[in-house]
Parts: sequence; C-alpha cells; structure tokens
Amino acid sequence: MEYTSGAASWRKAFLRAGVGLLPRRRGTRRTAWSVGVPLIALSAGLLFTTTATTAGGTSLREDRRPQLAQLLEERKQQVAATEDEAAALRAEVERQTEALAGSDAPIATQRDRAAAVRQAAGFTALAGPGVIVSLDDAPTSADGALPAGVSNDDLVVHQQDVQAVVNALWAGGAEAMSIMDVRVLTTSAVRCVGNTLLLHGNVYSPPFVIKAIGDPVKLRNALAASEGVGNFKNAVAHYKLGYRETVADITVPAFEGSSTLRSAEVPR
Repeated sequence: MEYTSGAASWRKAFLRAGVGLLPRRRGTRRTAWSVGVPLIALSAGLLFTTTATTAGGTSLREDRRPQLAQLLEERKQQVAATEDEAAALRAEVERQTEALAGSDAPIATQRDRAAAVRQAAGFTALAGPGVIVSLDDAPTSADGALPAGVSNDDLVVHQQDVQAVVNALWAGGAEAMSIMDVRVLTTSAVRCVGNTLLLHGNVYSPPFVIKAIGDPVKLRNALAASEGVGNFKNAVAHYKLGYRETVADITVPAFEGSSTLRSAEVPR
C-alpha cells in the first residue's frame, strides 16, 4: 500500500474540520457528533500524512526475512575468511617458533612445555570410544498444519536442549567433544537463533550431532540422569522430535578457534 501527501489534502482536511467547528445559528443545537466528526477527520488526515511520510513510497509491511538471511550469509562468509586468515597467522607463528627454538634454549623449553598440554587444552585431534547424540526437529506435515494445541516452538530443538546434552556429557567425564564436527571446549558457548545453532561464529541447521569421547557407560548414565535431557526425551514422545544415542569409536578434531584469554583467575 502506498500513500501520497500534499498541500491539497492538508487544505481539505483543515477546511472540513473548520467548517464543522464554526458556530451554528441560534436555535440550532450542537450535537456531540457535529464536534467529534471534524476532529476525527483532522486526526485521520494527520495519521495518513505521517504514514505517507514514514513510508516514503514503500510498503510498511515489507517482509525483511530475505534481507536478514542475506546478512547472515554475508557474516558467515566474513567469519570464514577471518578464520582462514587467523589459521595462516597461527601457522606462521609456529613456523617462526620452530626456527627460533633451534638456536634459543628458553624458546625451545617453552615450546616443549606448551606441546605437553596441547592435548589437554584441546589443540590436538583425539580418537577413542564414546557416545554420539543426535537432536532433530519434529517432521512437518505435508500441508504444514500444526496439531491442535501445538506451536512451532514445541517442534524444534532449542538452545537449552543442546546445552543439556553437552553439560551431561561433560559431567559424565567426556575427554573431548565436538558439535557438528567442530571441537568445543568447556568454555565454548552454544547459542541458538531460531532453529539454527550458532557455534564459533558459524550457523548450523538440525539435526545437531554431538560427539563425546569417554567411557560410554558413564556418558550414557550421565545422559539418563540429566533432568534437561529427560525433558527433551518427554518432548520426543509427545511431539515426535528426534533423539538418537549411539556408542561408537569417535574421532574429534583439534580446536581451531582463538586461544586468546579475555580474563583469567588463579585457582584457589
């Protein structure tokens, strides 16, 4: 819908309002409508003119979801480019460190010290037995109609569902973990935007696959004892969401994100 404004429309609105507010001849009784209608007309003219100015010839109800999707895609490409640049810089730092370690004893000592804790810190790939958990949205009907009393929020995996699985696996003694084949640490943040997962600046769609290396029995017991995981399993039974838990030999890649600390505390 488009609106137009101009001096003519304003002039007509004021003239009609003014005529309605002029004093009547003696003996003619003024009714509430004779005062209210001109004021309503004046307010409507002001509203339409303001709307036309705000719209600027465009639709005020324009669907901006395509622009949002395009913005997300652009940001995803920027993150990928930045990660490639960071990986190249890390490789250059390691190359120069190796070169200096050959002739500088203190640097060689610190290099060996860092290498000893790289696995524990998650900077090396790890393989071993563990558990794979997959979370998925409920299937949609052919016509897209929802069952009675069910909303869209009931049919998708939420942030708290992914977090519940991750926290349970850490509590079960997981030695290493990945989400969507991306290595995560205990400090990694799991965020959901709608029904998509935001992890280390990248966006992923369901099903969300979480892999954890550790004692399969302890990991599965921790999942069974988790209240959050239990709530999701109840939703699986009621709304047909997807949950699958598998014991397998797993390979978890090395962490490739930034290792820069923003804050730290000395343990007591």
